[in-house]
Amino acid sequence: MNLSDSQTGGRKPQRVSAMEAVLAHLRGAIERGDYAIGDKLPSEAELCRTLEVSRPVLREALRALQTMGLTVSRTGRGTFVVATTVEDPTFGDYSASDLLEVRRHVEIPVAGYAALRRTPENLDHLSHLLDRMERETDTTAWVAMDSLFHLAVAEAAQNPVFRRVIEEIRDALARQSALLNDLGGRRERSNQEHRAIVEALIDGSEQDAVAAMSHHLDRVDTTLTDIVRPTRTDIPTEGSPEA
Repeated sequence: MNLSDSQTGGRKPQRVSAMEAVLAHLRGAIERGDYAIGDKLPSEAELCRTLEVSRPVLREALRALQTMGLTVSRTGRGTFVVATTVEDPTFGDYSASDLLEVRRHVEIPVAGYAALRRTPENLDHLSHLLDRMERETDTTAWVAMDSLFHLAVAEAAQNPVFRRVIEEIRDALARQSALLNDLGGRRERSNQEHRAIVEALIDGSEQDAVAAMSHHLDRVDTTLTDIVRPTRTDIPTEGSPEA
């Protein structure tokens, strides 16, 4: 079965990556009941052969299934289905809903404090980091800088407790960022939203900083919702790289 041969009817389909196509195929099979709760998915070798994709592509899709809470990987035994619907993705130790709730209560006011308290060194660091993010083409490197960006905003608020809170959820932020980039195409929009935050800090505008961070988190929430409850059927990009 070659996923690049998939077809959709009706509206013009959106082209997606090989990993997204594999994920959509496996997720659909689980949600239809082809694999019931407790069932073990076929081996990686069998899935690679059946779906005609490389092992790195398959493993990315399997990790996404686990993040969504549909499967669990058991060392030496394989991947097992634990749910047939996506309720609340998990990023490390935290669910997406819990993470976003805390982020709204912490990062939005933190952005306002940062606008009032930031130092020239804070602004130089944030601007340099954002410039690097806008030039970066490697997703893994960008994701690492994304969590550093939010940590740097907290540092600019000049309150070590805020920094400690963001440090605590930093791994979850990176995992969330990776999922949003893989499945939601968020990188370019995130860069634009980050730029708006930095410009508000440069201007020293508490109101604009709060608004910019609120908008950023709203877009994160919307993208997560689209991933959890997709409304369209996608097909893979012709010639999508499989590794």
